[in-house]
Amino acid sequence: MMEITGTGIGQGVAVGQVVRMAERLPEPVDRPSHLDPERETERAKASLSVVAAELARRGSQAGGAAKDVLEAQAMMAEDPSLLDEVVTRLQAGKTAERAVFEAFGSYRDLLAGMGGYMGERAADLDDISQRVIAHLLKLPAPGVPDPGHPFILVARDLAPADTATLDLDQVQGLVTIDGGPTSHTAILAREKSIVAIVGATDAASLADGDTIVVDAERGIVLADPSAEEIASAKSRIAERAVRSSAPIVPGALADGTAVPLLANLGSADGAAEALRLGAEGVGLFRTEFLFLDEDTAPSITDQQAQYTRLLTAFAGKKVVVRVLDAGADKPLSFLNDAHEENPALGLRGIRALRHSEAILREQLTALAAADAATDAELWVMAPMIATVEETRYFTGLARELGIRVAGVMVETPSAALVADRVLAACDFASIGTNDLTQYTMAADRLLGTVANLQNPWHPAVLRLIADVGAAGAEVGKPVGICGEAAADPLLAVVLVGLGATSLSMSPSALADVRASLARYSLSDANALARAALAAEGAAEARAAAVAVATEITSTRDTGS
Repeated sequence: MMEITGTGIGQGVAVGQVVRMAERLPEPVDRPSHLDPERETERAKASLSVVAAELARRGSQAGGAAKDVLEAQAMMAEDPSLLDEVVTRLQAGKTAERAVFEAFGSYRDLLAGMGGYMGERAADLDDISQRVIAHLLKLPAPGVPDPGHPFILVARDLAPADTATLDLDQVQGLVTIDGGPTSHTAILAREKSIVAIVGATDAASLADGDTIVVDAERGIVLADPSAEEIASAKSRIAERAVRSSAPIVPGALADGTAVPLLANLGSADGAAEALRLGAEGVGLFRTEFLFLDEDTAPSITDQQAQYTRLLTAFAGKKVVVRVLDAGADKPLSFLNDAHEENPALGLRGIRALRHSEAILREQLTALAAADAATDAELWVMAPMIATVEETRYFTGLARELGIRVAGVMVETPSAALVADRVLAACDFASIGTNDLTQYTMAADRLLGTVANLQNPWHPAVLRLIADVGAAGAEVGKPVGICGEAAADPLLAVVLVGLGATSLSMSPSALADVRASLARYSLSDANALARAALAAEGAAEARAAAVAVATEITSTRDTGS
């Protein structure tokens, strides 16, 4: 038996046979076309249109976060500037296949060099290019194989269009060689409750037909497992099914300590499903969907309508809204689309909003109006806070415009290190573990080559979270977690031990986290946190927490 390690998504387990995803199409040969440029242009436009329509169709079918991702891809496929790049190459006598390959490749390299949000879009360009070239060559589009029986998919990585439309009656689990816990694949897998492990480098050695166990809770893939390992995995699958069907109760530790479990949402469309899965409110409402791909900022009236819709759905519950998190890494023509060498460290978040304060004022005005018209408990927070002065600026402006509860995102080490002073200047803090890990580890969270460093289990990240938790306790201010770390069932317990007062995550992760919290008391959570903090690295921290958790549960089970 061989053990392959990676980053587990959720707490699930799967047993099945491997089916490998086909490799990418080969690079089109660079040769002169035998057709005239006009005919090649017709071919290229037709294929781009077909692919855009197919991506939009898949998005409508998938819904949720996948819909937003795929609709963005469809728009990229029909981007006029990209088409101009294609046509320029066609006029030089290239084939449509080669022109698409070169044009998309050029843009891909440009976006990859920008990092951040635009670096993520670079991978999307690769997928679109492959699909267009396949259509031009009359070949099957790159995608998930269909062997006619249930299987575990092993792939280098998955495009959003593939992850979003996986047939969950056939795909028992997913293992990717590349990627990290905040990649599109990981986020969509978590949303769809797919048993998945990402960044499992050694999974490249797996072959079609191999029997494997995918253990997301432990972050391992067992190749050629023993009969005992298979039986144990199947038993855990059955136990998890029982837990998932248990009545939904508020999040709490075993000793009754309340830990509200909230939902991360990208639009009001996900409200009903989040409530069905037991969300006690919203811990992160991303407002970017209102602004992205627009030429002008939405009006106060349009914004108010969307916010009112969300707050109405969560009447009587807490809803935390993040104001626009955009800037050079999410360029908006009406905010800031200037090129920056390192946009992840540039004019983004609160910095970009201060640069265009009118947009921030309009958003806060719309939020205050929606709050006045509904019965939800609205909290509003600013992204990418780095200083106490920025905190005072945002809370002052928010209160001036009618926001009753104003807080900040702690995503930078600087904000964490002076958390006592930051929290003294606002009403609450919410830790965005995705960016906090990125900046602490100096590792782009969208770059596969450093995915091993993008791990919130690292003691350096945990120590910063502990500092914020301690500051919150000292000044009597709540400290939530709204990054992907909160969706890790065991790490969720550690985060509470570090001082987190609430956890927000993808709605599909709520059941696993709720069940995990219910197994430990507050003193247990503190013990897990101490063990993780004392470790040297991320893997060691997780292993230490697992060891303590195993000791706690075994002692409880034996009654000793």
